[in-house]
Amino acid sequence: MGNQSKGNFKSNFGFLMAAVGVAVGLGNIWGFPYKMGSCGGAVFLLIYVVMAVFVGYPLLLGEIALGRKTRRGAIEAYHEVDPRFTFNGVFEAVVPFLLICFYCVLGGAVIKYMIANLGDIFHASWGVHGASGGDFFGGFVGNTGSLMMYTLIFLILTVIIVLRGIQGGIETVCNIGMPILFVMLIITVIYCCTLPGSGGGLEFMFKPNLEVFRGTGWFKVFAMAASQMFFSLSIASGALIAYGSYMRESDNLEKSAIIIPILDTCAALLAGMAVFPAVFSAGLEPASGPGLLFVSLQEVFNSMGKIGPAFGFLFYLLVFVATFSSSIGMMEGGVSAAIDFFIKKGKGVMRGTVTLIMALTTLIGASLVAIDNLGGNEAVWKPFGLGSWLDVFDMGGEGILMPLGGMIMAIMLGWFRRGVLDDEILKGSNYKSRGFVTFCWKYIIPVFMAFVLFMQISTFFFSNAAWYQALMG
Repeated sequence: MGNQSKGNFKSNFGFLMAAVGVAVGLGNIWGFPYKMGSCGGAVFLLIYVVMAVFVGYPLLLGEIALGRKTRRGAIEAYHEVDPRFTFNGVFEAVVPFLLICFYCVLGGAVIKYMIANLGDIFHASWGVHGASGGDFFGGFVGNTGSLMMYTLIFLILTVIIVLRGIQGGIETVCNIGMPILFVMLIITVIYCCTLPGSGGGLEFMFKPNLEVFRGTGWFKVFAMAASQMFFSLSIASGALIAYGSYMRESDNLEKSAIIIPILDTCAALLAGMAVFPAVFSAGLEPASGPGLLFVSLQEVFNSMGKIGPAFGFLFYLLVFVATFSSSIGMMEGGVSAAIDFFIKKGKGVMRGTVTLIMALTTLIGASLVAIDNLGGNEAVWKPFGLGSWLDVFDMGGEGILMPLGGMIMAIMLGWFRRGVLDDEILKGSNYKSRGFVTFCWKYIIPVFMAFVLFMQISTFFFSNAAWYQALMG
């Protein structure tokens, strides 16, 4: 079954860089290292790795094999393998529409910080000019017009690459961007680990802290490691099925499914080894969320003297590459599924039309996030009693549809369509992990996904309830 009309990756390296690109994002820069440091350090990392083996690898393998076998996006891929599970393809196709709405706003903020630090290098009027991290961040996100302008810039850049297709757009950008990302990460790590007092940051990340496991604390650690592993790999977001559908027939799916989580985890660890030594060197407290990326780290760069702006520009350029590659993958996940619809209707590939439609829906959602000032505008109504529109989109995509999609996929492959992907995986390898993968699909992943789904919904809706606080220690 050909896929020339939608495009194909020219090489396995191109596929790997694109898949790693969609996996490595903002969550790797602040989410993984912070959770690791606050949830037991090296013990958290061990739990994360175990989950990546028993859950991440089988689901990754399933998604890219499903994509390549059918040569379709999420919806048609599920429909072709088992029409009863088409609804799960719909879930996966909806996820990128939700996630990219706030991702573009955060990506726009990264561009703003790149430009601001560059402005300080040349003493331009648009620089930070020594403003505190909190004041600069508050002034930026509080200015809806400015936030929307940078959001639009980031969205337009994403659209341009997706419009160029697979080889001319996505593969080219990721082939260049991902190696540069890792080189910049290594340079940043080397510098930050030589700063005075940087050892505290490494200790924060890697020192085993068994105190967090006392009582019901292990439950919180397990839940955070589970959710971080799942979402970091972009499983059940439509992107991996789409990228799998563009793979070459001869590529080794088993090997690819191993390499992607390894590189993703390496990126997260390197990011932490860059961020936290710098934060501790500046005497700042580590904090999760945008505060770490846009407030604490800008304080670090302000404290570095003349080299600060240059280092700040390099760092936010690094973050931009990670954010941009993830945004491209998200949009392609939704676009690929929609293109299939038009092909099925006999209208041919309508990449331009589909991409522009998704760009419009993204702009609408991103406008809500921007007008809400990332949750700082109390005058804006938020549904479901959540704190911000960013939380609304995050809850819909990462909180519900992604873990639900992963659980349903494992059930389909483990119980209803067992062996349906074997022939596809065997094309590039001898599928030595077949017994292990099947066991995980049948017994481990459905339970694991149900647990993650329960924890996500509980966190969003019941975090203030007494039973939830008691459960989480």
